Amino acid sequence: MQWPERLRYVAVEGPIGVGKTSLARLLATHLECELLLEDPGANPFLASFYDEPERHALATQLFFLFQRIDQVRQVQQGDLFRSTTVADFFFAKDPLFAQLTLSDGEFALYRKIHDHLAPQAPVPDLVIYLQASPRVLVERVRRRGIGYERGVTEAYLSKLSEAYTRFFHEYDAGPVLVVNSERLNFVDRPEDFRLLLRRITEMRGTREFFSLGP
Repeated sequence: MQWPERLRYVAVEGPIGVGKTSLARLLATHLECELLLEDPGANPFLASFYDEPERHALATQLFFLFQRIDQVRQVQQGDLFRSTTVADFFFAKDPLFAQLTLSDGEFALYRKIHDHLAPQAPVPDLVIYLQASPRVLVERVRRRGIGYERGVTEAYLSKLSEAYTRFFHEYDAGPVLVVNSERLNFVDRPEDFRLLLRRITEMRGTREFFSLGP
C-alpha cells in the first residue's frame, strides 16, 4: 500500500512501556526513512530520578528537553518535502512529564524554557498515540528489564496514562491516530503491522481510532 505523500513527519507517542520505540523502528524500516529516537540512557540524571524523584526531577526534565529540541531541529521544513522522518517522541508533549514530577516553582521555570524553545519544533503531520492499561504497561516494563525502570510503579503509570489522555483530548495542532495497543503486537505479528499501515493510509479525518477486539 502506498504511504501518503502528505505524511513527511510522523511521531509515535504514548506512556512508558506502550511500545512506541518498537513501532517507530518498524515504520522507519518499512519506509526506509530517517528515524529519531529518544536516548534515555544518555541522561545522567535518570537513574537517580527513579530513586529520588523530588531531588532529581528538574535536572532530568531539562536534560530531556534540550535533547529533544536538538533532535527535532533536524526535521527542517525543506527536508520534509524530500524524505519522511519517524520519531518515537513528540516535543509538544514534553511538559506532560514535567507537570507530574516538578514542584510549582520548578515547573514555572521549566515552562519558560520550554516555551522559548517550542517555536523551533515542527508539528508532526501525524501523531500515532498508543494506549494500554497501567497493568499492561507494568507487565511490559518488567518484561524488558531495563535497570533504571525498576522504580516505575503502576500508580505512576496510571497518572501518566491519565495525563496523556488529557493532553491528546485537547491537542488539535495536527492529525492523531489513537491506537489501543493491548491486543496488538506489531513486532511479532506482521499482520497487525499491516493492519495499522492500512488504517494510516485510509485516514481522512484529524482524529481517528484503531483497535482490535471488543
